[in-house]
Amino acid sequence: MERIVFLERDSIRAKLRRPDFQHVWEEYALTAPDEIYARLKDATIAITNKVVMNGKLLERLPKLKLIAGAATGADNIDLDWCRGHGVVVSNIRGYAGHTVPEHVMMLILALRRQLLSYRADVLAGRWQAAPMFCFFDHPIRDLHGCTLGLFGRGSLGQGVAKLAEAFGMRVLWGEHKGAAAVRPGYAAFETLIEEADIVSLHCPLTAQTRGMVGARELAALKYGAILINSARGGLVDEAALAGALKSGRIAAGFDVLSGEPPSEGNPLLDAELLNLPNFILTPHVGWASDTAMQILADQLIDNIEAYAHGAPKNRLA
Repeated sequence: MERIVFLERDSIRAKLRRPDFQHVWEEYALTAPDEIYARLKDATIAITNKVVMNGKLLERLPKLKLIAGAATGADNIDLDWCRGHGVVVSNIRGYAGHTVPEHVMMLILALRRQLLSYRADVLAGRWQAAPMFCFFDHPIRDLHGCTLGLFGRGSLGQGVAKLAEAFGMRVLWGEHKGAAAVRPGYAAFETLIEEADIVSLHCPLTAQTRGMVGARELAALKYGAILINSARGGLVDEAALAGALKSGRIAAGFDVLSGEPPSEGNPLLDAELLNLPNFILTPHVGWASDTAMQILADQLIDNIEAYAHGAPKNRLA
């Protein structure tokens, strides 16, 4: 009989049906690093969202046959080890095709149209004291006619592109950084950075993409450009970004940080920075609409059932 252990039940706020085969189910609200082994030592199926499953741990879990990721990203799982030792890894796909693009557009609109600045002015009583019906202290920029540069052409990048085009934006797809050639339908990495009014990241975090936007790229952005990151914090040099934001030459909307939760601090959590009108930071909630989480929960069990019935799907290993 399969023994299923869910290490982070609180990471999904949705109903979770039980798999359609005989099993023992065990779940924990959260799991600390020093609790992983004890909870998984007899498990045949592990469900994890962000708990780190490295080779050193996995080699101590000979009964484990499936790691069912409760997210799309799997940089917390040693996929190479799993491939080499016959452990199947599945992930969640396509569940956030509406919620993440909507979150991205919310960040873009708020920054282009100076939502934070004008809201602060109303709270401070400036509109109430104005000599006419409105005032124009902060420049408002339309989305129509501006250029959106996208890195990552998966379902989320394409979802953002679809919404952007509905706003009348020009969409550029960015080639990999350091690519020897530019594919048809793509712009060179450097060209996109220099031409885009808004750059949005939708890449997985890999050795190749880590730090893909650093001080050099931030300096190359147009004055007033916006950088959006709803993918992974490690894609951007956060210290360099903090400096660029404090200079006022660019704006940014982030839903992710390099370490989450950021209990040990982060340059982007600086109090001065968080009070700037050109920066919005949300706590990794772009994916988390009620509808998206229910789709995720249903697909998670679908993946486990598919494995148990001998036809694994959404495999990463």
